[in-house]
Amino acid sequence: MRIVKEGYPLIGGSVAVSVLAVGVASVLGAGTLTAVLAVAGVLAVAFFIYFFRDPDRTPPKDPAVIVSGADGLVRAVETVSERHYLQGEAVRISIFLNPFDVHVNRSPLAGVVAGLAYTPGKHLLTMDNASSEHNEHSSIYIRGDQTDCLVKQIVGPVVRRVVYWLEMEQALDRAERIGMMKFGSRMDIYLRASDVEVTIAKGERVRAGETVIARCRKDSK
Repeated sequence: MRIVKEGYPLIGGSVAVSVLAVGVASVLGAGTLTAVLAVAGVLAVAFFIYFFRDPDRTPPKDPAVIVSGADGLVRAVETVSERHYLQGEAVRISIFLNPFDVHVNRSPLAGVVAGLAYTPGKHLLTMDNASSEHNEHSSIYIRGDQTDCLVKQIVGPVVRRVVYWLEMEQALDRAERIGMMKFGSRMDIYLRASDVEVTIAKGERVRAGETVIARCRKDSK
């Protein structure tokens, strides 16, 4: 199983702390505490390995489809006005991740990175739509051949870290790894409403890089 590089410090740290704690408890002769700490240490290491896993994904071959950028549950599909990048009416697909979802994010479409930004802000509950604009988040704008896409990685009240691994003008394949959201959060995917037909609905579970969430119209761009 491939592990994201951001996970190594936490995995290594949890191993070191567990070994130290078990060693101290053992020296003190606390047999029960030693066993409890050993079990807790194994569980912590196992959780971090599981959380930072990075499985391969195989995107569909149809060039007209747009795939999910994150694993998780679709909590909303709605039409909004996106003023900064798409500059008009957009479909916003909101995906919520829990701590057990794969947290590596992928590009919904093939294209070129045309905008990157990190915006400090509040830490509202991510179920609140206001979090899309006011919470701390990153913005990734991808310009494709058939349509464009804006991806927002949004932190919540507890989660304080999202990262992207991109540079301006970088070429991306559909489903290519673009970043990570640590310990659960929300991803909003904005698509120009006139360019796409949404194929996903609220309540469905999606997989980054594989689940089709929309299809480009034949007359888009």
